[in-house]
Amino acid sequence: MRFLLLLCPPLLTCSSFALVAEPADYFAIQVVDEQTGRGVPLVELRTTNDILHVTDSAGYVAFDEPGLMGKEVYFSVKSHGYEYPKDGFGFRGVKLKPTPGGSATLKIKRLNVAERLYRLTGAGIYRDSVLLGKKPPIVKPLLNGLVTGQDSAHATVYRSKLFWIWGDTNRAAYPLGNFAVSGATAELPAKGGLNPDAGVNLRYFVDEKGFSRPMVPPSSVAGPGPIWLGGLITIKDKGKEKLIAKYSRMKNLGETYERGLVIYNDEKQAFERLVKFDLESPLYLDGHPARVEEDGKQYLYCGYTPPYAVRVLADLEHLTKPAAYEGYTCLVEGGRYAKKATKLERGPDGELRYGWKRDTPPLTSQQVEELIKHGVMKRSEKWFELLDVETKKPVVPHGGSMRWNEYRKHWIAIFAAAGGGSMIGETWYAEAETPLGPWRHARKIVTHDKYSFYNPVHHAFFDQEGGRKIYFEGTYTHTFSESQEKTPRYDYNQIMYRLDLADPRLTPPS
Repeated sequence: MRFLLLLCPPLLTCSSFALVAEPADYFAIQVVDEQTGRGVPLVELRTTNDILHVTDSAGYVAFDEPGLMGKEVYFSVKSHGYEYPKDGFGFRGVKLKPTPGGSATLKIKRLNVAERLYRLTGAGIYRDSVLLGKKPPIVKPLLNGLVTGQDSAHATVYRSKLFWIWGDTNRAAYPLGNFAVSGATAELPAKGGLNPDAGVNLRYFVDEKGFSRPMVPPSSVAGPGPIWLGGLITIKDKGKEKLIAKYSRMKNLGETYERGLVIYNDEKQAFERLVKFDLESPLYLDGHPARVEEDGKQYLYCGYTPPYAVRVLADLEHLTKPAAYEGYTCLVEGGRYAKKATKLERGPDGELRYGWKRDTPPLTSQQVEELIKHGVMKRSEKWFELLDVETKKPVVPHGGSMRWNEYRKHWIAIFAAAGGGSMIGETWYAEAETPLGPWRHARKIVTHDKYSFYNPVHHAFFDQEGGRKIYFEGTYTHTFSESQEKTPRYDYNQIMYRLDLADPRLTPPS
């Protein structure tokens, strides 16, 4: 094995030198999708003595384990939503003989309907490709903005660029990172940016040390607790584009200190508080808003979980007034969920009446189930109930996005759901003729075994071939999952998938 000897300054001892392997010293293993031939990220290769390697975003592993080079080595092969063939004893793996400069290509079968493409955030996105001397497609393949982990992405087009934000952000220098929102921009593919098939060149807003800086500085929203943004949207106000988002200053996952709207200040390159909402106001901007044209008016439909049941006129005046928001609900106008005492609106014939009502929140899935349990409403009176097209069992959405799709000529939803192989690690697809439905069938498109993949979002600005091919990302993390191990480099980061809407498996039953 050849090495480069890096000589040290005279003040250092003779033992202070580093051995750096050259690309030719590594054995290159690439795992590819047998259907497309593309490298598959996030494939675990594990030796019999539990040395774990995980393929990078090009599907590569750079192997150079001392003592095992030149020997026969067995690698088990495992990946979420993919499957390697079994041998006669039921083991899924392969025996290789790693040699310096050698290579091997392994083909793996994709079970997921969607195709895993690459990791967008964190360190070492193309680590093994770089070690092997290969040219990654992105400008910063090893470390960008000193970010090692990021939660929950939101993105929109603002002033002819892509504008990204994330939640809590980890760094390499200390266990505590940025808890006041991270941000970045990127070029649109039509304006010099990468094809989303290849990746995204993110340009982070950074501090003087190069780390992803807070996008909501303390001077804008002061007080304890991390700050999260949602509902990121670009609107026109007096002919100019404005970038708006909902902010929440959090006490914990379920408790909020403060909520309102922020607006982006282009000169300061930061968000500032626009308006503070009363925490008792039940309706507000959230999730990944969708633009809907109705009766000559443009609305924003929004909510944390699709299908969206909150709307507001798409202008700054209405966005800033909680009283202007409407909920699609069967509660009496101005009503609230009150367990057995909940008051529902019914007509003279006893039929449940759904409609857009001011100051009236939509019922959550859990609340609906409680009302059915207590006999306040019937299961047949639910606004919607999605069923798994394979098992016919109910699917309860949990975080996601809803968009119009020109190829399908339907509204489509990409969302997570509880249950399955992991707590919130399954990603689903559903479609409907209108934003309000009928939403009937759901198809699982991505699975993660005992691992979370939450808050998936479909980036419609990346749609290709008239909307036939769509791209979505989500947060891959052991949080909320049954996993006892964190996947090195990948954990708590964003992963991009592609879905071909021409896939016959996505056609709902008649």
